[in-house]
Amino acid sequence: MPKYIAVAGKGGTGKTTFASLVVKYLVQNKKGSVLAVDADPNANLSEVLGMEVKTTISELLNQTKDPKSVPVGMSKEVFIEYKLQQSLVESNDLDLLVMGNPQGPGCYCYPNDLLRKYLERLSSGYDYVVVDTEAGLEHISRKTIPQVDWLFVISDASARGVRSAGRIHELVQSLGSAVKKELLIVTKTKKDSLANLADEITATGIDLIGDIPYDESIAEFDEEGKALFKLPDNNAAVAAAKEILINVGV
Repeated sequence: MPKYIAVAGKGGTGKTTFASLVVKYLVQNKKGSVLAVDADPNANLSEVLGMEVKTTISELLNQTKDPKSVPVGMSKEVFIEYKLQQSLVESNDLDLLVMGNPQGPGCYCYPNDLLRKYLERLSSGYDYVVVDTEAGLEHISRKTIPQVDWLFVISDASARGVRSAGRIHELVQSLGSAVKKELLIVTKTKKDSLANLADEITATGIDLIGDIPYDESIAEFDEEGKALFKLPDNNAAVAAAKEILINVGV
């Protein structure tokens, strides 16, 4: 059974950056086979990992809505699973699935049972599944992602960001979902950021596990379109993420 690591937070907080640092840590420390899943409709995990995506799950599932698209002699269930397999991006270090942007009713709802079964079967072949999820936690609430061993809720070093993290915590509680451990990480911090945000952090109800300091090199990588997966090991953000993951037992 794989370990599931999910990363959630509102846009701009450094959520996808942290997800890529998790993947980097797992691969470099040879923790086992890794499947990365980009479940954010604003998908860009592939870019920070330096992987090319040709199609997404939502695009493929849209194709299956037309009955004429199913080859003669093939059941629709088999056809959908065949199309889903086409969305897997494989590399020597890890594999990647991109959910994509819902294109209307049914993109995730109609074949949801098949998608869930496919992901469960696919995930069973990996040691870790890292999910970059959206703030609304759609795939967790639909149980497309069957369980979460560690949910890292990401906020940047702002009161608005921390309050958004608190709302995600409330959503997790309302779902009653199988999230075993929920932890807060504050990103883009400077000298007194955590002290200044102490009351806001306490109000979220989430345990703060650590912070990722602001790092100019990450901004430079983003500007130049470089994969964050290639950040050097002595980078401050890489080191901070590694310390957090070791501390929580990943």
